[in-house]
Amino acid sequence: MSRTCLWGLLLTLTLLPARSGAAGLPAVESLADQIDQAVHTRLEAAGVQPAGPLDDERFLRRLMLDLAGRVPTLAEREAFLSDESPDKRTAWVEQLVASPDFAMHLRNELDLQLLARLKTDNDWREYLLEATRANRGWDDLFREIMLPERLREGEQGPAAFLRERVRDLDDLTNDTAVLFFGVNIGCAKCHDHPLVSDWEQQHYYGMASFFQRTYRTKTGLLAERFDGRIKFKTVVGDELEASFMFLDGAATYEPPVELSDERRKELDELVRKAQREDDAEPPRPEFSPRAELVRMALAPTGPDYFSRNMVNRTWARLMGQGLVEPLDQMHSENPPSHPELLDALARDFASSGYDLKRLIHAMVLSETYARDSRITGGAEPPAADLFAVAIPRPLTPRQLSLSLLVATANPETMPGTASGDEWEKKRDELENRANSFATRVEIPGENFQVSVDEALLFSNGDRVAGDYLRDAGDRLVRHLTSLEADDDVAIVATQAVLSRSPAPEEQSRIADYLSARSDRRVEAIQQVVWALMTSPEFRFNH
Repeated sequence: MSRTCLWGLLLTLTLLPARSGAAGLPAVESLADQIDQAVHTRLEAAGVQPAGPLDDERFLRRLMLDLAGRVPTLAEREAFLSDESPDKRTAWVEQLVASPDFAMHLRNELDLQLLARLKTDNDWREYLLEATRANRGWDDLFREIMLPERLREGEQGPAAFLRERVRDLDDLTNDTAVLFFGVNIGCAKCHDHPLVSDWEQQHYYGMASFFQRTYRTKTGLLAERFDGRIKFKTVVGDELEASFMFLDGAATYEPPVELSDERRKELDELVRKAQREDDAEPPRPEFSPRAELVRMALAPTGPDYFSRNMVNRTWARLMGQGLVEPLDQMHSENPPSHPELLDALARDFASSGYDLKRLIHAMVLSETYARDSRITGGAEPPAADLFAVAIPRPLTPRQLSLSLLVATANPETMPGTASGDEWEKKRDELENRANSFATRVEIPGENFQVSVDEALLFSNGDRVAGDYLRDAGDRLVRHLTSLEADDDVAIVATQAVLSRSPAPEEQSRIADYLSARSDRRVEAIQQVVWALMTSPEFRFNH
């Protein structure tokens, strides 16, 4: 067999899914126990007493936001609180991870993680939704996102990640390293990283080499050129040619291909035509640098940046911060807060076939996840990386937009997951309605504070009044006006918007406010709902 044919065979094998399945893995409850044991051991060593568990009302709200991407409906809240079975929390977790809400919310989170913007790309979002509904492995998505023209030929959806960045090699290189591997190597472009010994110039240009040949055709599809290598200068002026090098320093080499000068010119012209003409077919080289990146990233040897990054990002999303912080600084000089736990979760994640549903399921079953965010007695909050107290998290734009629609809807029109197949259609409708408003809300970053623009949007925006506060049959305001007692209005409004019953003082103050404005009752009820939905309590997951 020729070296060229052998290379083609190896490349084909590289692209096949490497499923190991969940056979022999511990149950998710056991994985949750491992989480709690690791966190408890460090808390004991630090002499820190963790916060108590959340009450049922607050637990349900947190769980719904994290698994369904929205607050609970009044019907769901009533069903959960009236359930007296001792294992109801586990049962609700299992119900939610099997629900259409889970797939849609996970799609939204992956969209936000990988594209970091809220422009609606229907092909991309449909691709992600198909994957989350089928619970496909994270490694499968990685392969297809990196190699859309080989594994999903002709499809626009999975190509979005590369297509958005292909015109800027630096963005493509660093975003791939950050988002898939938890490594920011941007500081190693001009010189070896000044603070982290792990990253040298050769690592940066080695990663860039995997993408240097990638181009976009006239029709928006992705392809790769037949040749091209990156050269770079060191700080002492030496010019070097970059290898195809992964983050762990492992390098791969392109097999030699015998091409005449005439044939090479023909191929180069075909590439140029594919970039200029709609109906030109891009030629496909046997050697694909991006396929090599996929193979090396998923190799069973060496540091598992791929699994550790996704575990860390999922932990940060559910617990408020990562086991490694910042999320893009996964290197030897920035150890995890709980190194054995991160290793164990990463091993389980890889062994399960990179099953995100299993990983999330286990995390939310842990006692660590279900801790209160409040500290009693005015004590100083412990260090965040102990995970002794839950860390409040701002809602993402889509979480906020969906939650506003659910919270301010007439509860009789919003049954939730209990309505079975009908709910999937309703949730899909809510997703479509939420998209537009979500684009007007800031994507939360570190040290998030509500922006002036958002405050003005909620204070003066006609859309807020029109979408959420109107006196119409499908809105909460109309339902509240049908209640005769002011106390009942206070109770139902607080339960619908904040997912909890009001404290006696809150109930009394709302009732007094309504009583004093009995001559303009609808407007007064609208003001109450507005005050609740613009409160910090609604804006955060806590």
